[in-house]
Formats: sequence, C-alpha cells, structure tokens
Amino acid sequence: MSLLYEIALTLVPGIGDVLGKKLVSLCGSAEAIFREQRKMLRKVPRINHSVVDALGDKTILERAEREVEFVERYRIRSMFFLDNEFPFRLKNCFDGPLLLYFKGNANLNNPKVIGVVGTRNATDYGKEICRSLIDGLQSEGVLIVSGLAYGIDSCAHRASLETGLETVGVLGHGLDRIYPYMNKGLAERMIKNGGLLTDFTSGNKPDRENFPRRNRIIAGLCDALVVVEAAQKGGALITAGIANSYNRDVFAVPGRIGDLYSEGTNWLVKSNKAVLIQSAGDIKYLMGWDVPNKNPPSGQKKIFIELTEEEKVIVGILTNAGKTGIDELAIHAGIAMSKVSVALINLEFEGVVKSLPGKVYELA
Repeated sequence: MSLLYEIALTLVPGIGDVLGKKLVSLCGSAEAIFREQRKMLRKVPRINHSVVDALGDKTILERAEREVEFVERYRIRSMFFLDNEFPFRLKNCFDGPLLLYFKGNANLNNPKVIGVVGTRNATDYGKEICRSLIDGLQSEGVLIVSGLAYGIDSCAHRASLETGLETVGVLGHGLDRIYPYMNKGLAERMIKNGGLLTDFTSGNKPDRENFPRRNRIIAGLCDALVVVEAAQKGGALITAGIANSYNRDVFAVPGRIGDLYSEGTNWLVKSNKAVLIQSAGDIKYLMGWDVPNKNPPSGQKKIFIELTEEEKVIVGILTNAGKTGIDELAIHAGIAMSKVSVALINLEFEGVVKSLPGKVYELA
C-alpha cells in the first residue's frame, strides 16, 4: 500500500522532489499526505492551491496502481528516499529523487563509486583513455556509474563489464524501454552485473528535458565524477556543474588545444571546476585510496597534534554531532570528499578519530 502512495506522490503536478520531501516530513508518510485535510495542506508555505487540489484527483492513484503492477511484473526494485536501501549519497542531495526504480544487482551504496561522463561523439583517444582509467580501478572494486548514452558513457559501461566491475546506467526515461535502442544488448548485460536506475515511471520517453534530471542522479550517486571528453556545451558539463554543487570531486582528462571535444574538459581545469588527471593512479591518489591501511597506535591520543584547517572542521563536527558518516561530513564541512577521506585517514592514524562500519566515524 505504501508504494502506491509513494508513486502517486511523484505523479502529482507541481510536487517536485524538494516539496515532496517537505510534505512527507510534515505529514509523516506519502499516504498521510493524501489523507491529510486539504485545508491543513493549504497552510503549508509556498504550496500552490492547485497542487493541493490535485491530491484529490483519483486518476493519479489509478495511474500509480498501473505502475505498481508494472514494477511487480518486471521485478523492479523501488526505493523511497526514506528506505534504508536508498543510496545514502543521494539522500544528502537537497533535490535528490523521492523515488527510484532499479533493475539489477549492484550495491548502490558501494563504498567507492565513480561517475564517468563525456561526449556522445567520443574519439579513439577518449575511448582509449576511458578504458585505461576503468581498467586501472579494477583492484578497488569500484562501482562505475554513467548514462548509457553513445560515446564515453557506453565505453565506460563496456569497459567495466570487461574488467569485472559493476556498472549502473542512469536513464532519462522509464524502465519500459532502452534508449538508445542500439544499447539494448549492453543494457541486458549490465542488469546481470550492475543495473539500470531511473526516477521516471514507465511510459516516460527519452525527451531532451529529462536528461538534466537524469544527470543530477549520476552526479549525486558518485564520490567523484570523471569527465573524459566534452565540448564547451553539453550534458557532461551540466553533470560536472551539478557534481560541484553537491560538493563531489570532479576530475577531467585534458585534451589537445583546439580539439572540439577537449574544449569542455580543458575549460573545467582552467576554471578550477575540475582537477586534471591522466591515469587511474591519479584518481586513487586524489581519493585517498592508495594510502596504506594504517592502524592507529593503541592507547592515549597524541598530545599537541597540529591539525590542518580541514581536520579542525571535521573534529568540530564530530565533537558536536557524534557518530557521522563520511558523506555527511563532506556536506557539513563543505569540503570535497577526497580531502575529507585523506583528513580522516590522518586523524585516525593520530588516534583522534576511529572508523566504524559503514564509513561512519567518531572521536576516539
């Protein structure tokens, strides 16, 4: 029953992800929103009366019932933003989706998630670099996320499958179709070692306006976003901008000056929107993954430890909040994930903090 109302909530005209979460917070659940008195809902700040009236539209629940049948028939996993299995990285994005639909077996809460995006018109150079980067990440057990488009996206998915890494394609349409159709075989392979993810219900077509919405999921789902090739304008740069707004690390592969699909990546580096990388080793270093697993010495904390400004901020948050996940630390500190990872490693080695299961930390 709860799924019916959760789907219905996403179908109400005028209720987006932000307002939807606010209403759930006020009423307690999606079902409670539909059962709440209309006069009470009209008192919610910045809610249009037409939105409140739409909650009484029976056709919305009828459409939601058909979607429930579709989800059950094709064994699709639905994840509401309050569910434990909902990707924790997306939970901390202010405009993250209310509801996700997933077909596959990947762990969307993998400890290491890298997004890879780029132009649909990938060059041989771009494809070679893309394959090299993913091959170099094999030992990390990384989840690779992209958008199942032609070019760099498809290359990233294929390279992941060949390397044995799980890969997830985020779609700008419902799970009742595959776009582009030429990637149908690739998508079927991904479902067996990764999956397909969307926040669109069945029947939604791959319209142009859907893809920025798709891109925010790619950006929010990863720890870092890698842009391999991109023109000055396009979806890859939009995704990079969203990733920056979510305080995700953005890395860009440089290209030859004057090449059309190097303009975007070179601009990201030049404008300090991304860090230049040339290999998978650069990604590991910047994310703090190549740091040996140092066990902090047992006993008392060291006295007179000189902390960096970033370490001071992290210690302050842990002092006030107690146990905190690394994703929340990055958001509250306003520090890139890679820098938070390195700072936590140093603090753990110094005996200032200790790590708990699930990438959670507390003061030692």
